[in-house]
Amino acid sequence: MAWSDHPYKGRPPTRDIKGFPRPLYPADAADHGKQPSSRGPDVIAYKRTICRLGRWGTWDPSSWDDGYWAEFAHGSPGPDVPNSGVAGVQWQQHLDATGWLGKNTFNALCYALIPDAPGFMHPGDHAMDSVAVDLINEAWEMFAGHEPPPAAGTLRARALDRAVTQIGYVERANNDNKYGEWYGMNHQPYCAIGATWCYENEGNSPSFVRGTQYAYVPYIVGDAMNGRNGLKVTGDPIPGDLVCFDWGWDGEYDHVGLFEHWKSGSTFSTVEFNTSPEGTGGSQSNGGGVYRRTRNYASQGTVFIRVAEP
Repeated sequence: MAWSDHPYKGRPPTRDIKGFPRPLYPADAADHGKQPSSRGPDVIAYKRTICRLGRWGTWDPSSWDDGYWAEFAHGSPGPDVPNSGVAGVQWQQHLDATGWLGKNTFNALCYALIPDAPGFMHPGDHAMDSVAVDLINEAWEMFAGHEPPPAAGTLRARALDRAVTQIGYVERANNDNKYGEWYGMNHQPYCAIGATWCYENEGNSPSFVRGTQYAYVPYIVGDAMNGRNGLKVTGDPIPGDLVCFDWGWDGEYDHVGLFEHWKSGSTFSTVEFNTSPEGTGGSQSNGGGVYRRTRNYASQGTVFIRVAEP
C-alpha cells in the first residue's frame, strides 16, 4: 500500500507543548453555527506540519499565511493527496474529515511521524517540528483554548451588555418583576423572559418575540435542536449566546442564562435572570434576582445555543 493508504505512525512529542490553542473553523463553517476562526500562528504551524506529512503542497514556508482558509481546511476535491489539507490528514487517521480542526486532530498532528517513503525529508521525525511547536505555544498564549469573541456591535453583544446592566436587580416578591410585566406574563419564572427582554430591547432578533418567544426554557432548547427561529446548538459559545441548564439530568431543561466568557477549563461566566447570588445556596432557577454566575459545563446537563443575528 502507498503511505497515504494507512494511518501515520506516531509517538509522544519530545518538545513541551503547552496546550491545544483553540478549535479552527473555515468561513463555510458559519453555515453550521460555528464562528470562523481569526488569523493566528497556530494556522502556520499546522500548514508546516501537514506539508511535512505530504498533504499540503510543496515546501515553501514563505507562501503560508496565518488564515484558516477553506482550501487548506478541506483540500482539493478528488485524489489530489499533496493538496488534501486538514481533511486529508483526518481521513488518513480515521477521523471525521470535516476540515474542522479540533482536539483529536491536534493530538494526531502532535504524534504523527513523517512517512518513510520516497520524496519525504527526515522520515521518522515528528511532523510537528520545533518551529511548529513554538508557533503552537505562541498561539496557546494568545487563545488559551478558545476563539476570541467577535467584534463588538452585534445584537448578541448588545443584549449581553444590557443583561450586565441588570445585575443586582431583585424582584418585588413571588416572581413579581418588571420583565414579566413587559412580556405580558408577570408572576411567572422569568429567566427566559429576561433573555427575551435583553434581545428585544436591543434590536429585531429573528429568535425572540415579546409575548410569544420565549418564556419557557424547553421551547428554546427544542427549537435550537431543530434549527428553528434562528437558534442552533453550538459547542463553541460566544458572548451573548444562550446557555441552558438541566439540573436533574432528566432531559428537561430548567434554566437559561446569557453566556459571558470562558474562565478556565470547563468553567464559564454567565448573566442569569431569576437566580440567586453566587455562593448563597439559594435557588438556581427561581432565586429572585439578576446575578453573574460561574458555572461548570459538567456539573449539570448543559447546552449552548447560538442566537442568529438579524
